[in-house]
Amino acid sequence: MTSPDIEFDPDDNFANGFFASGMEEPDDDATVEALVWQLLLLINPADEDAALQQFTAWQEASAEDEGAEPLDLLKDIIDWKAGFHVADDDVATFIDAIAELTARWNLRVDWGVEDPTDDDFLARTDVGALVAVAFDRLREHGYTLWTWDTGTDATAGWITLARDDEGMRVVAAALAIEVRTGAG
Repeated sequence: MTSPDIEFDPDDNFANGFFASGMEEPDDDATVEALVWQLLLLINPADEDAALQQFTAWQEASAEDEGAEPLDLLKDIIDWKAGFHVADDDVATFIDAIAELTARWNLRVDWGVEDPTDDDFLARTDVGALVAVAFDRLREHGYTLWTWDTGTDATAGWITLARDDEGMRVVAAALAIEVRTGAG
């Protein structure tokens, strides 16, 4: 397998994308590959090299486990690089993961406290509340925090440029990933 021949244009709003062809579901490996590539470009804004590294890792993993869902393979590949997957009761790890992801753009989320690692703060908040705070702070800088349904007691997601919100909805739906913004 090779990288798909897809020229990513963030201004085309996916006009030449998957649904423009009249197809409603991904029906072959090439289409799934193209969708995964688009997803990785979205969650690695302005970093095609990182997207390509993650795509190559996904291709290798999918070749080993052909029946696996794309997201099942991607969640470990992108963890702490372009996404996060943390237990719902692990507030400190969520804060650290968001700090790691936002550092890619030299951003820092203001959690509304002087020290977000303070035990009192960590004890009186939860991951869900912090997702909303991170969403609001990132929107101020033109980014969107997304979460997806893990089916477990964990919260997972990624960050995209706000201008790519519609593209994320299209690509995620085509990959059968239930995404929602951090706003709820």
